[in-house]
Formats: sequence, C-alpha cells, structure tokens
Amino acid sequence: MSSYVALLRGVNLMGGTTLRMADLKSIAEELGLEHARTFIASGNLLFNSRKSEAAIKSALEAAIRKHMSRDVGVMVRTAAEMAEVAEANPFAEEPGNKVVAIFLDKAPPKDAIEAAKNVADERMALGTREIYVHYPSGQGKSKLRIPAAASGTARNMNSVRKMAELAEEVA
Repeated sequence: MSSYVALLRGVNLMGGTTLRMADLKSIAEELGLEHARTFIASGNLLFNSRKSEAAIKSALEAAIRKHMSRDVGVMVRTAAEMAEVAEANPFAEEPGNKVVAIFLDKAPPKDAIEAAKNVADERMALGTREIYVHYPSGQGKSKLRIPAAASGTARNMNSVRKMAELAEEVA
C-alpha cells in the first residue's frame, strides 16, 4: 500500500469554488482510500491506497465532478514524490511562503520558462513534474503567467514540506 497526496486545483480560493474538506474526506472514503485526511482548507488530501496514481486521479476527478457539478483537476503524488519535490527546491534559501511548486500531470515543456509572460522579479526553474517559482515581492502582487502551468496547481514550499511529512505519517 502506498501513501499519496492529492492536490485539487482551484478550490477554496477567494471567489472560487468551495469544497468543504469534510466532503472531500467523505469522497475519499467512499472511493476506498484509506486513512484519508485533509490538510488546510485548500484542497489537499492525504491517504493510502493500493490503486495506481492514474486510477486515483481518475476516480477522484469523477467523484468530485459528481459532487460539485463541475470539473476540478487533481494532481496526485506519492509521499516519496512530495518529499523529492521539497528536497529539489532550487530556491531553498528563500522563505517557504515566497516559493511555490506548481504541480503538473507530466513534465513541463523545456521552453516553459522562456514562454512565461509578465516576468518581473520572479525566478523560475523546472522540476520533474513541477515548475518552481520564487516570488520575491509576493505571489499576490505578481502578474506572472506561465502558459505551461495553466492546468497545474501551486502550493507554497511550507505546505509541500508539511504534506510530505504528514503523508509519511499516514503510511
């Protein structure tokens, strides 16, 4: 059995779609995901399963679509992959709340950084299935647009590290 983290895209953001974390936990349990628990109210789910990443992603997206009557993207990582994302942070010397990992379903295109628009003081780096961004002036003030990240979901490095730790505990 493997420990996983599922990251939902675009839920519980200001002006966005609301999904109660208790409902997300119930959905996970209905799908047979074991030891399901949520982390903060921004669509983070930790659980154990014998299913593959692809099967989990598909099942969660279908169940959430049924519950919310809209599509919500889900990125899935194993506990080990979450730890690797935290370890691979190329901006580790920066405060964790100023650096995000944008989680994607597949490897970002090699030209993702060059294709970024409205770059001010932000720094970017490519990961395995992530794009790392350092926002020196804060993410809220940034106008940065990364076309390759449009279908991804971002988490700051403080959250990534904590979820990696919690996912190991779920095991």
